[in-house]
Amino acid sequence: MKKFLLKLLIIFIILLIIAASFVFIIGYGYYSNTLHESSLTERVEKVTNKEHFVKFEDLSDNYINAVIAVEDHRYYEHGPVDFIAVTRALYTNIRDGEFDEGGSTITQQVAKNVIFNQDKTLIRKIGEVFGAFDLEKNYTKNEILALYVNSNYFGDGYYGIYEASKGYYHKDPKDLTLNEASMLAGIPNAPSVYSPNVNPDLSKKRQKHVLNKMVENGYISQEDADKIK
Repeated sequence: MKKFLLKLLIIFIILLIIAASFVFIIGYGYYSNTLHESSLTERVEKVTNKEHFVKFEDLSDNYINAVIAVEDHRYYEHGPVDFIAVTRALYTNIRDGEFDEGGSTITQQVAKNVIFNQDKTLIRKIGEVFGAFDLEKNYTKNEILALYVNSNYFGDGYYGIYEASKGYYHKDPKDLTLNEASMLAGIPNAPSVYSPNVNPDLSKKRQKHVLNKMVENGYISQEDADKIK
């Protein structure tokens, strides 16, 4: 009986490996076909050549810290994929019986924004992984972070951090205060929900979450967060 169960387990593992390999092959093919339309460099330049593209050095420290804290707090420590975050998200989703938590890195989100469309499919998610590795092979972490904040949607018709900063606060991104930066860092997660002009109460709740993450990761003190809250 034990030998039979062991054989079944081995067969199951083999089938799982074959299935996973098949999905990854399809995902890579999807990624390659997408780049045939225009290369990674061309897609990146489409963002960086925009009139109001904001370089990394022109972003306020408050905003950089807020984005990293809430979106990918180990951004500078891991590679294109954060396997710790993926494992944690998988465990949480299975435990809660929901699939609300993701483990995507900032680099993977850039791959989604710059290379792919917004279709939520497993194949596209696998394609994002290949895109993320290519991005980190060709661009620095700071350059990728700049691509991220310049390709996000912030609600109210504002695309990119320049339009969002000017539109919501009438100032350049480098001049954002902690209060303003923590608000803007939370919006791209769900722009139609967290836009301050649409749902001020929900946007404030999201901002508190951002501030808590900044405290948790050592970017600001609890006192600084409480003043804004």
